[in-house]
Amino acid sequence: MMQPFLKLITLLVALLGLTVSLVVLVGFVVFLSFSGVQLPSFSQADPAVSAVSVELPVVNPLADPALVWKAPDWSEMDQESNAEELKYGKELVANTAEYLGPNGKVKAISNGLNCQNCHLQAGTAPLGNNYGAVAATYPKVRARSGQEEDIQKRINDCFERSLNGKPLERESKEMKAMAAYINWVGKEVPKGESPLGSGIYSLPLMDRAADPIKGKLVYDSQCASCHQADGKGMAKPDGSGYVYPPLWGDASYNQGAGLYRLSRFAGYVKANMPLGVTFEQPLLTDEESWDVAAYVNSMERPKKDLSKDWPDISKKPMDHPFGPFADEFTEEQHKFGPFKPIKAAKSSTK
Repeated sequence: MMQPFLKLITLLVALLGLTVSLVVLVGFVVFLSFSGVQLPSFSQADPAVSAVSVELPVVNPLADPALVWKAPDWSEMDQESNAEELKYGKELVANTAEYLGPNGKVKAISNGLNCQNCHLQAGTAPLGNNYGAVAATYPKVRARSGQEEDIQKRINDCFERSLNGKPLERESKEMKAMAAYINWVGKEVPKGESPLGSGIYSLPLMDRAADPIKGKLVYDSQCASCHQADGKGMAKPDGSGYVYPPLWGDASYNQGAGLYRLSRFAGYVKANMPLGVTFEQPLLTDEESWDVAAYVNSMERPKKDLSKDWPDISKKPMDHPFGPFADEFTEEQHKFGPFKPIKAAKSSTK
């Protein structure tokens, strides 16, 4: 019954133009309604409508938001006896460069990045490389150094690697404030536990190696608008840091930083990038995350002496890219993968 009517409408659009046809169409619909003709319902699952409808993609969160760790309420900080120290610690994490960067007003010991560039929302973002589990799990023996480390040592690791700088004095006002703040962020986590959502998302491994060439395509389309095509980021006009941090080059993290490991960078990107993405609404696919990590970490950056890292080489992570190794896989495979064979080999020797 409706086919002749639809053909007539199409003919009117072609002959009379859109504006005139719409007028005629409205009149035609009114006529049909008064004539008792049953019009098709677009609220039902009509096959013709379903064929042309646009379905928005269903985005699965990387973790159950109801179960993910949440930082303490910031407003509660005012109730603490050391509230001013905690506020200073948070300020140092959020705006490290202003105080301790190349033009720092306290001292110049780092490259201009902020701790917050890697530890999002001052270390409180779920799956944003947060501090949720730090107070609960430190001090601890770390395989990278082969020694027991406390929070102060962990902070200085970041200064010497991610910020490519010099360590803070352990008894300085700044070190005490940062350690106090990090402890406060994780104060509600039971000792020895790492709650869901702490640290970085663990991205599923691929069956292939991560591809820097494919990663460049992802970078150009999703990352370059903020971090720039040359990877140097966007500096603040006053020289106190960066609006968007550099991802490679002289002012970026060195190859001893945690994010130089592909699994860390890829998981961080998956849950947090591009800007505005959260673990509830990820944008990049798993493969895009691995590939863009491969591209960024294939670019030149500052070097660091890593000769004292991993004294027990059998404990090197699958994606630590510098030999010697306790297995027969190459540095190339330890850097870009595929990682499944390396992981399987490590498991078989335990």
